[in-house]
Amino acid sequence: MTLPQGDLGVSRMCALAGLSRASYYRHWRASSPRQEETSVRDVIQRIALKNRFYGYRRIGAELRRQGLAVNHKRVLRLMRKDNLLCLRKRPFVPVTTQSKHSWRVVPNLARQMELTGTDQLWVADITYVRMREEFAYLAIVLDAFSRRVIGWTLETHMLTSLVITALEMAIEARRPHPGTLVHHSDRGLQYACSDYTDILNAHGILTSMSRVANPYDNAKAESFMKTLKHEEVDGSLYRDAYQARRNIGVFLEEVYNRQRLHSALDYRAPVEFEAQMHDRIPGIVPVVSKGLGAAGKSAAMFREARDAV
Repeated sequence: MTLPQGDLGVSRMCALAGLSRASYYRHWRASSPRQEETSVRDVIQRIALKNRFYGYRRIGAELRRQGLAVNHKRVLRLMRKDNLLCLRKRPFVPVTTQSKHSWRVVPNLARQMELTGTDQLWVADITYVRMREEFAYLAIVLDAFSRRVIGWTLETHMLTSLVITALEMAIEARRPHPGTLVHHSDRGLQYACSDYTDILNAHGILTSMSRVANPYDNAKAESFMKTLKHEEVDGSLYRDAYQARRNIGVFLEEVYNRQRLHSALDYRAPVEFEAQMHDRIPGIVPVVSKGLGAAGKSAAMFREARDAV
């Protein structure tokens, strides 16, 4: 495709320049692909510098969102050519679960759920954040359907108030209808104690907990924590809890929820995904549950497990 040349056509311009049309097109075929590749490389470099943890697949998805038809193999080739390597994550070992306690442990209701929308399943977890001279602890509540962080808090302790603050933030933001939502977590003391479960019960939220020594039961929360460590925490050295809370807050609210492309959401950000689900834009097809709805099925499972105790 040639650029517009005003009212003059190619034939007229070649005649004025004393060139044949064949010579013009030979030159165009030799130079235009190089110009196009330079433009694509420029966009790739801008995306990679802005999102230092994006690999070639997410950069390819971002290019397509900007209207550039570039497949992932070409993106990988150009990134290797320009030595654009995303930062690698370090091994992550969670050490924040205190499961040896006398509080009641409830069955896993989330394992059999088939989600069809938001506010059917929330997952919660705690992770540590290393600062310059001490540790802080981050508690989050995540909507399992949209992957959106809907509640969070960061403190220098692991008291029950840590997870309660995150839960209350999520409830205030979403206001779920009683009996329609399942809250899933590990078997940690903070999630099993009465101060926490009383809040869940007061809002009609069903409780679900992972099986013993099975992190896959809370895979969505674990996956989020790995992303957080990979893309924000591991590349930072926070001076104190105030700085950690501020920086992590910006990452959660502005980057993760609103900008970061999620492969599980067909390379959309959670806020965008929820908006499109709400507006029923074509192209977003929810998973269809079989038999009972996700919340109804979980409620039935909860009643059966409760009656069996």
